[in-house]
Amino acid sequence: MAVTAAPAAARLDRRRWVALVVVCLAMLMNALDGSIVNVALPDIQRSLHFSQANLTWVVDAYLISFGSFLLMAGRLGDLIGRKKVFMSGVTLFTLASVVCGASDSQAMLIAARFVQGIGGAVSASVIIAIIVTEFPEPAERARAMSAYIFVAVGGGSIGLLAGGILTQALSWHWIFFVNVPIGLATLVLGRFLIVEHEGIGLAQGVDVIGSVLVTGALMVGIYAIVTAATDGWGSAHTLLFGALSLALFTGFFVLESKLANPIMPLRILKLGSLTGSSVIRGLIATGMFSTFFLGALYLERVLGYSPLHTGLAFLPMSAGMGFLSAGITAKLVTRFGPKPVMYPAICATVIGLLLIAFAGQSPDYFPQLFFAFLLLGLGGGASFMPLLQMAMAEVPNEDAGLAGGIVNVSMQMTAAVGLAVLSTIATNRTKFLVAHRHALPDALTQGYRLSLLIAAACVLAGLLLAPILLRARGTPEEARQHTAEAMAHPEVQEHLVL
Repeated sequence: MAVTAAPAAARLDRRRWVALVVVCLAMLMNALDGSIVNVALPDIQRSLHFSQANLTWVVDAYLISFGSFLLMAGRLGDLIGRKKVFMSGVTLFTLASVVCGASDSQAMLIAARFVQGIGGAVSASVIIAIIVTEFPEPAERARAMSAYIFVAVGGGSIGLLAGGILTQALSWHWIFFVNVPIGLATLVLGRFLIVEHEGIGLAQGVDVIGSVLVTGALMVGIYAIVTAATDGWGSAHTLLFGALSLALFTGFFVLESKLANPIMPLRILKLGSLTGSSVIRGLIATGMFSTFFLGALYLERVLGYSPLHTGLAFLPMSAGMGFLSAGITAKLVTRFGPKPVMYPAICATVIGLLLIAFAGQSPDYFPQLFFAFLLLGLGGGASFMPLLQMAMAEVPNEDAGLAGGIVNVSMQMTAAVGLAVLSTIATNRTKFLVAHRHALPDALTQGYRLSLLIAAACVLAGLLLAPILLRARGTPEEARQHTAEAMAHPEVQEHLVL
């Protein structure tokens, strides 16, 4: 029996780790898309004759649909099975990528980007839930989450490099076509390697009205955010859609409190580890993702880097994340607990942002910018995984998909708001200085500096709020021991996801 069981256990273990690679491939497509398109925007504008105002919809259409469908898709995975939802999302994303690459008109590209965002949301919403159910043992889960974080966050900097290479060597169409082989490989491997999670089922009915309300609220809210940079934060347009989003959210929460089988059981918002870590992740994401946008603009418009050189400049960031994701963060968290690992990492992120903010108009790439991007990579690689682990610590298995959706929405919404605000601040500061006879390079530098300093302040706010929002029960050692003992108990493993 023991001889027979050992090879079977080894095969199961290999299947789980290869399945992790599969879901990370899908996440890589989503992460790449967040930055790879930005590099190709000038080429897309020339090819399809976009105006500057309409060009933003190539990015905004994806952001609106992606952020809007995360919660509903995550809960749908809990109800009908996460593998079904994941495979459907990857299929839709891949097909939409083909249409994006083949687009020969503005309307065709924007519509395909909207559909691509839905596919990305549907697949990404259940990835965290798949990981936590496939890896119940704490040390293994920490390693799996490290790999996920590397792909989810580091994929942005990889996208800048990939976008530069594909755009210069081939054409902008290939930034979308590159998703096709990745998507097909994910679908084939996922078909055999991902185990279906039996959902709660639809016997008690589906909260259709709640699903429509929360999706509509997110869609209208994100639309208000992404258009605020052009229409103005105090404009009637922004205020109207912002108020409509709040009204829809209010209606959603009132409805959810009255239903026996809501799409989002409000009990999940009482989990302090989930809500607290989501707030902190959002503040850190504001700093990290502003670097991809503002940092890339600084390198290209102030320092004169080409798209390819900009992508190469971000490599230390990817390398730092990759280094820590190779099991190092997981070992540190297992050895010391999540908080002692997270706090120094957040400090590294703040220092990295400050180094870029004060780089000036003509810095040498080495050492200042090199170490800035390296610190950002190390900071992201060692902070997001512990925060993700804490977010899922108290979540019941049946709500894991919904919790994963909340984690993703919190990061997407805060990053979207932060980037829109910081971009507006940088633009307004630059315009003010140009109007007062400052040279354009100096005005751009000071505009980006102000926004990056505010981004660093957001990350610092996350550091200061963490001890308050993530209060441990007892001492850190007692908290770690309590968690380890609880997770070791078979009955607890049936109901809790660390």
